[in-house]
Formats: sequence, C-alpha cells, structure tokens
Amino acid sequence: MPKSHTDTLFATPLDSAQDFLFDEKVAAVFPDMIKRSVPGYPTIINMIGAMAHRYAQPDSHLYDLGCSLGAGILAMAQNLKAPNTTIIGVDNSQAMLDKCQHYLDINSKSLDKNNKSLDTSNIQLRCEDIDNTDLSQASVVVLNFTLQFIPREKRQSIVQRIADAMLPGGVLVLSEKVTFSDSHVDELFVSLHHEFKKANGYSDLEISQKRSALENVLLPETVVTHQDRLKTAGFSTADIWFHCFNFASFLAIK
Repeated sequence: MPKSHTDTLFATPLDSAQDFLFDEKVAAVFPDMIKRSVPGYPTIINMIGAMAHRYAQPDSHLYDLGCSLGAGILAMAQNLKAPNTTIIGVDNSQAMLDKCQHYLDINSKSLDKNNKSLDTSNIQLRCEDIDNTDLSQASVVVLNFTLQFIPREKRQSIVQRIADAMLPGGVLVLSEKVTFSDSHVDELFVSLHHEFKKANGYSDLEISQKRSALENVLLPETVVTHQDRLKTAGFSTADIWFHCFNFASFLAIK
C-alpha cells in the first residue's frame, strides 16, 4: 500500500452530516483510511495479485472496476505471467485517478528485489462510471469494495455485463461490506468492526460521523444476495475466500 497522510477527516465535530465523496481530501488519506477501516485489506490486495498470477490468460484484459488509488492494479501488474495482457483501471473520481497515476509513476521508477522496475506500459486508466465502461476479453475482473456504492437496482446489470465480457475460466474477485439477516449477528459484527477501528486509533466521534456520511452512500447486502446475483449472471461458482466481521470477498469463476 502507498503511504499517505493520516486520516483525520472526521476527527472534529461537523456542523451537518454530508454524504461521503471520493474527492481530493479522501484521495489524500485513502491508503491510511482503508487500512485502518477494513479488516484484512492488505491480505485482500496481496491475494488479488496471486489470483491474477493464477487466472490471467494470454491476450486478455484485466479490469479493476472502482480502482481508487490503484493498489489492486499494482498487485496484478507485479504478479502477471500471461503475455500480451492489458490492465484497465476504471474509476469515476478524477481525484482518485490522479493519485493512482502518481503511484503508478513512482512504482515504474522503483526497483524490486530482482533489480527490475515495474513495466506499466500495459496499464490504462479510465475516468468513467463502471455501469457503462466498455468490457471485453476479460480474464480477471476486480470489484474491490465498489459494488456497495452502486445503486442496488443497477448491480445485477453490472455483474451481468462483467460475466458476458469474461472468457471461459475467467474470474471475478468481489469484495464487499456485507449485512446479515439475523439482527443479533449483524449487530455483533458491526460492534466488532467498531472495536477494530478504535484499536486502529479512530475515536468514537470519527466512527460515528463517518458512519453518518456513509449511511446513504454505502448500501450493503447479504452474502446470499451476492451469491445469487453471481449465479444468475452465469458464474459457475461463487464462493467466499475471505471473511472477517462484516467484510467478505468472493471468488466467482466463469
């Protein structure tokens, strides 16, 4: 994960709650914010790289839809072995994409343990909404905590478009904040998630204000809802490979 400023966006009392936006302020602190807010996020990023290594096919496209600052893009680029592939990052926030390009430029100039620099010539960035971006010849698609910000009525069509654009044997990595039909379980995992954030230095005020900002923006669904949607779209399997509290990541195979 790239370094960033410490997230203090919700550290002081706000006059009124405003919906969360992926603007310049969020882009500046995003790596710190997501690492301290999402359990297992570094592990998910690392495994996206491992899955790209395993499932990327020659002469195909790899997509990170809602790529934010490009952590998933970099993980895929650093682990690719299939020839003639293109990695395409899509996000509708230009502020996030500007930071993403910055991190790509830094990594293209850095040397790895084998004294080689990262080739970023096969990486493209698009400032577009993911519900109408062009998809084709896909072998790996990543929706890493992205679908939860899309209106629920659009989610099936987006997943269907991904499935339709995917090559046989291709995979979708779908990471989401999830909810539970059992209210006691749901409340337990929400509480444990708050304890996780407090252990990472967030105050009760920060947790409360950010939750208010996300209330009308981040709309979680149940695990079963996600699996049913993936199966309806034509994925042969849709299993959870990572789960911690109210966060889960699915691997769906075409």
